[in-house]
Amino acid sequence: MLELDHVAVLGETLAEAVSHAESALGQPLSPGGAHPDFGTHNFLIGLEDELYLEAIAVDFSAPAPGRARWFGLDSFAGPARLDKWICRVPDIAAALERFPMAGEAVAVTRGSLSWKISVPRDGMLPFDGLFPALIEWESPVPPGVSLAGAGLRLEQLTVAHPRADELQALLGPVLASPQVGFAVEAKPALRATFATASGRRVLQ
Repeated sequence: MLELDHVAVLGETLAEAVSHAESALGQPLSPGGAHPDFGTHNFLIGLEDELYLEAIAVDFSAPAPGRARWFGLDSFAGPARLDKWICRVPDIAAALERFPMAGEAVAVTRGSLSWKISVPRDGMLPFDGLFPALIEWESPVPPGVSLAGAGLRLEQLTVAHPRADELQALLGPVLASPQVGFAVEAKPALRATFATASGRRVLQ
């Protein structure tokens, strides 16, 4: 089964990604760390229901990685936006047998955290980047559990794409996250609706 693990705001710089997320959510993000294997760095905020959000961008102070950066960050351009969703799986090898288009399993560590995540060789996920990355946590307490909820609950994540019906047909039989919906629209995009103490907020 696939379960929503977290969503990611991408930016040309980390400051832009963080600012976009904080403006939409009305809450501050906290420093995450660096990913030397991919030359990126991030900030994080916990959500209810053991979910979280990350803002991520290329770390220009880090050496260039020996492979394509994850999430298509090598070619990301334009304003910061909600651009990726990541689903956890109990066995990434088995998941990639079913969804080989998601890439290959790459082992990653950051501080005390360790996990395996699917990354295509060119860094670009299918469906214009809107196929979910697959993650298998090897740490007993992943960020979705360790981060405080901050009073933010993800009500709806909409995956909009011209071929959203095809994507839904692929993922629907194994996707166990009812807050994820699919919409056939001309422009590929993600939209997330959050319930907060100050009302409903939308991030896209």
